Amino acid sequence: MEKSGAEKSTLHSRNKHRSRYDFKALTNSCAELKSFVSINKYGDESIDFANPVAVKTLNKALLKHFYQIDFWDIPEGYLCPPIPGRADYMHYAADLLASCHNQIIPKGKKIKVLDVGVGANCVYPIIGHQEYGWNFVGSDIDDVAIRSAKNIVDINPSLKNSIELRLQPSKSAIFKNIIHKEEKLDLTICNPPFHASAEQALAGSQRKSRNLGQKNHSRPVLNFGGQDAELWTEGGEVGFISKMIEESKSFKNQCFWFTTLVSKSENLGGIYAMLNRAEAVEIRESEMSTGNKITRIVAWTYLNEKQQEDWVKGW
Repeated sequence: MEKSGAEKSTLHSRNKHRSRYDFKALTNSCAELKSFVSINKYGDESIDFANPVAVKTLNKALLKHFYQIDFWDIPEGYLCPPIPGRADYMHYAADLLASCHNQIIPKGKKIKVLDVGVGANCVYPIIGHQEYGWNFVGSDIDDVAIRSAKNIVDINPSLKNSIELRLQPSKSAIFKNIIHKEEKLDLTICNPPFHASAEQALAGSQRKSRNLGQKNHSRPVLNFGGQDAELWTEGGEVGFISKMIEESKSFKNQCFWFTTLVSKSENLGGIYAMLNRAEAVEIRESEMSTGNKITRIVAWTYLNEKQQEDWVKGW
């Protein structure tokens, strides 16, 4: 049995969530969480992770305690992401930028990041801004998600004027309509929908509900929620990322690093082949591990060495 306070050593060394959840501290920050905390079968304080309201309240507490976010909420049924894994992506992204900058992480408003598929939760921009001071653009095809994310930004003074939300009018576009003419971005991030169909997404949810011990597997309650566009897309993960790579060529001089999460290792070969065909100058891969799940970040740039050196002079 893992002792309370034991380190989750697979998380990034700068990740604030390497220790087990300290429910005493979290309930001090967010009293609302108290009613969901109980003693589990190992004798530790915990919540019922199969209960979506408990999971959402835990997220509220984590964002308040670690990132000073006083207000955070999402509409019912929208994706409620696990905070530790989201934080990991931001820290690995910071390492990527530092690797081109004498191993110094560039901080502050000069760094501009695009989050493709920001969702109603706005979690990547929240963590990226609160940890590193970066400016963000968040895009989404769902106007309810955009309104929710904008509401979070507007209510929290620390986020105001640092996160801009843009609605993607076309379901078939990723960067088009979002990246403005002449706009420069240091980084794009994306957590693509990884199922290829609604049926696949349901099967994944049923598997998760079995693991969490829910009784009714045929109609699972999604503890982390998720709308169709957040969970699946035609062609699945590879279909989405291939579209992203294709479109990235049109913005090759406007963005330093394009990045995406890749959840299935068997998809990497095809993604690398597409990046080579797109004539990416440099391709990087980082492995992230949260719990039993391993995810990769694939990053690519079209800038040569001289262009990279010139770019970072602005940092």
